[in-house]
Amino acid sequence: MKDLLIKDVLLNNSRTDIYIDDTGRIAEIGHLKGDAATVIEGRGDIAVPGLVNTHTHAAMSLMRGYADDMPLQEWLTTKIWPLEAHLTGEDVYHGTRLACLEMIRSGTIAFNDMYFFMEEAARAIDGMGMKAVLAYGFINLSDPDKQEEEIKKTEEFCQAVKAMNNPRIAAAVGPHAVYTVSQEGLQWLAGYAREENIGIHVHLSETEKEVADCRSQTGRRPPELLDLCGCLTPRTVAAHCCWLDRSECALLGARGVHVSHNPVSNMKLAVNRAMPYHWLKEGGVNVSLGTDGCASNNNLDLFEEMKFAALLQKFFWNSQTLLTAPEVLGMATTAGARALSLGAGEIAVGAPADIVLIDRAAPCNTPLHNRESNLVYACHGDAVKTVVCNGKVLMLERTVPGEEKILAEAARAAEDLVRRAEDAGDL
Repeated sequence: MKDLLIKDVLLNNSRTDIYIDDTGRIAEIGHLKGDAATVIEGRGDIAVPGLVNTHTHAAMSLMRGYADDMPLQEWLTTKIWPLEAHLTGEDVYHGTRLACLEMIRSGTIAFNDMYFFMEEAARAIDGMGMKAVLAYGFINLSDPDKQEEEIKKTEEFCQAVKAMNNPRIAAAVGPHAVYTVSQEGLQWLAGYAREENIGIHVHLSETEKEVADCRSQTGRRPPELLDLCGCLTPRTVAAHCCWLDRSECALLGARGVHVSHNPVSNMKLAVNRAMPYHWLKEGGVNVSLGTDGCASNNNLDLFEEMKFAALLQKFFWNSQTLLTAPEVLGMATTAGARALSLGAGEIAVGAPADIVLIDRAAPCNTPLHNRESNLVYACHGDAVKTVVCNGKVLMLERTVPGEEKILAEAARAAEDLVRRAEDAGDL
């Protein structure tokens, strides 16, 4: 890797330069007179830490717009699950590359993913230059034979990621949810994650039905059940969390769990309650931001997600001051980096060079009375000009190398996937 100099950017309301050494870390910040192998002219563009998406199913980009405006269970049982039954590793590879391209173009440098054929997802991410924590989606439905199969797949995937020896890609375990994984499965996953010192990625209390069913079947609400099984840890990212009560927010805080807020997906699927941000904040929980998959969002633009996050909290909890622009920008940057153990998620000397440049001359940044306000309430991902991850330039002046090929291959994979499912009579 060669060194990099980013000149004349707006960082924390001051014009400055950023020098990145050949290890991919920020070595100097200030008015610098030296040179570097690569020089990027910032021209006053706004520099922010790279965005971090803490809940995705990246390869579901192939299902974008395939099924919308349907009741949740009908959507799953008649459209999504039948289509997923025909997924191949090659589909996941092309779908993940498409997702990476979309995330890079909208300023995301790292994400937390749970899906299937995850070795192929890792291969795609390796080539795209992003950072990711990847989990195989473990679903055993209380079937002992299925559990053994899922355990084997989880172990094989985690060892495959370890063998890659890529510091940008880490493995986690992925218990899908309390309604798809038995208590025995949850306990095994918690123990394996502890032994391997890896993360846990789980859906938690997304719907009222999930909570009611868990209580009727186990006598416990989902957070209590996960805690009993050892799944609530400082290495855990819990997605959605819409139906938590106040004591459960305190429990997550006490266990050091990180939460991923997914406002767009939760509104689209009408889960009927907004994540209780104020209670999570009160409990000291690190709250980050996620998009969910493209089948239920339908994009991976964290700028859009930031705005919806702030607006949903204000609207649902009837408070104009709840979740301010600086707080929600922190959710998409520093909180996300912390949740995925990617460092502080800030632009500082010694930190990994994960930097996004936002177009200062874009209409959404004119005028610039308040930087955070513009970024959260006015901008979308298309205001992103340049993206640097770990010191490597992934996008320069809105250009990502190989974009046309990635789009063509993903479009072809999506068409082939639907055709296979239709030919089999499953759709």
